[in-house]
Amino acid sequence: MPLFAMPIDVLPIMPVEYMARKLFGHLFDAHPDLFDRMGAYRNCSFSFTPADLPLVFLVKPADPSLSLVRKGAPFTADAGVEAPLFMLLALLEGRCDADALFFSRDVQVSGDMEAVLALRNALDDCDIDLPKDLSRIGGLAAPLFEQLATVIRRRALKEMA
Repeated sequence: MPLFAMPIDVLPIMPVEYMARKLFGHLFDAHPDLFDRMGAYRNCSFSFTPADLPLVFLVKPADPSLSLVRKGAPFTADAGVEAPLFMLLALLEGRCDADALFFSRDVQVSGDMEAVLALRNALDDCDIDLPKDLSRIGGLAAPLFEQLATVIRRRALKEMA
C-alpha cells in the first residue's frame, strides 16, 4: 500500500509528530508573542483532539512545545479542546465564533475553563493566518502554497457555515 494511501492510525507517530513540530515552530517564529497574554495560564498544558483523526496534540505554552499521542494513550493536560481538525484550525485563526461553537456543542472543552479562555484571548490578539504564516516553509513555491491553502480554507469555511 502506498504511504499516502495508508490510514493515519497505522503510520508511525514519529514522522507525523516531526511535521507537526516543524509547522508549530514556524507558527511561533511568525508569532513569537503568541502566549504572552496568558499570564499564569501560560504554565498550563492543553490537549487538542481532532475528532476526525486518531491523534491528540499536546501543547505547553511555557516551553513552547508540541507533542502528539494516539487517542486512547495516557496523557495529562490542564485543559482540552475537541472538535474536527478543520474547526480547530479555524479556531486557531479566529475565523469562527468560539462561543457559538461551544454552546452548539460542535466544540467540547474539558478541564480548566479559565485556561482555555486565556488561550482564546491570546489567539484573538495574534491575527494568525495559517496559509500565510506556514507558506514561508515553501521557499520559491511559497506564493503558490499560500494561494492553494487559502482556497482550501475558504471552501472549508463555506462548508462549515
